[in-house]
Amino acid sequence: MTEIGTRLLETRTRQKLSQAELGKRLGMSRATISGIETGKIAEVGIRKMMALCAALGLELSVGQRRQYPTLQELRQEQHEKKRA
Repeated sequence: MTEIGTRLLETRTRQKLSQAELGKRLGMSRATISGIETGKIAEVGIRKMMALCAALGLELSVGQRRQYPTLQELRQEQHEKKRA
């Protein structure tokens, strides 16, 4: 949840939205938005999370957790290092 909260915070601030503005759009309190972004709210309903993501133009997805990067990810990383 901390990682998701951080991503929500980064996206919201990049879009120059205050917590109060976003909360008003979604019918949530500023305190709720803050708690989600900081990870202080341990349990968040999926509908709230989906609404937050949609409002910020993000997508919430679930995937198999991998222990190691894929070959494609390693190649992409090498490609990006060469361009830098």
